Amino acid sequence: MPVVTVGNAQVHYTRTGTGPILVLVHGTGSAGAELTWGGIAHRFADRHTVITPDLSGTDRTSDDGAPLTVEGLAEQVAAVIEDAAHAPDTAHATGTGAGPAADVLGFSMGAPVAAALAASRPDLVRRLILVAGWIRTDADEYLRNLFTLWRRLGAVDAEAFGRSVTMTGFSRDFLNALGRDEVEKLVPNLPPTPGTLRHVDLDARVDIRRLLPLVQAETLVVGCSQDATVPVGNSRDLHAAIPGSAYAEIDAGHVVFFEKPDEFVGLVRDFVSAP
Repeated sequence: MPVVTVGNAQVHYTRTGTGPILVLVHGTGSAGAELTWGGIAHRFADRHTVITPDLSGTDRTSDDGAPLTVEGLAEQVAAVIEDAAHAPDTAHATGTGAGPAADVLGFSMGAPVAAALAASRPDLVRRLILVAGWIRTDADEYLRNLFTLWRRLGAVDAEAFGRSVTMTGFSRDFLNALGRDEVEKLVPNLPPTPGTLRHVDLDARVDIRRLLPLVQAETLVVGCSQDATVPVGNSRDLHAAIPGSAYAEIDAGHVVFFEKPDEFVGLVRDFVSAP
């Protein structure tokens, strides 16, 4: 599988399908792209070259273990796009600069990373989709407290960490519909590994206020009305802060593509294929 060097990181990524590039930027968790996109990426591969990077903090990408930054992870996504675009069967649109333009979708932690990429490298981003994202952690007492709780639970009680992530990651109705046995299977899906806790540390420090006015790509912000990880007001604020962005809201919890996969896929397809 392809690997690209970015600074001291060896960044792994997967590439499936053919056609214009669609980059899916994962959320928190050392399992990276597989955990976030493993159940949904194939649904875009019939029309797109789907690129799923594993950023620093994930098991497949190695680096020096230093604290992560949104800008640093955005540089990794940029390098992956440029590397993937060299493949002979990859199609891409014309960007605003000299580089290959891709459609970029960021989920949760991946949303501020994708926004930072669009702000710093407009030549690489044709259309931008930000799902369940936020602007600034320290301005939201709910987010600040949640990520502080995760950091502390991750250090002392892996099961409690997993239960908190499960409770906030999915809507109440969805969890009840799954039933106890299936919910219990979800609890260990996001263990508090050192890589995961590096992501949580970054989550607690996100602040992309200065970057948002620089976003030039046509942008869709997607909020999740029952989101208990990143409450939907954060997505609405993100939409308001990006000039000219569109907004859509899905009645689901944080992991929207798990709860409402058909609605999610249709929304993304319609946005990236619009004239």
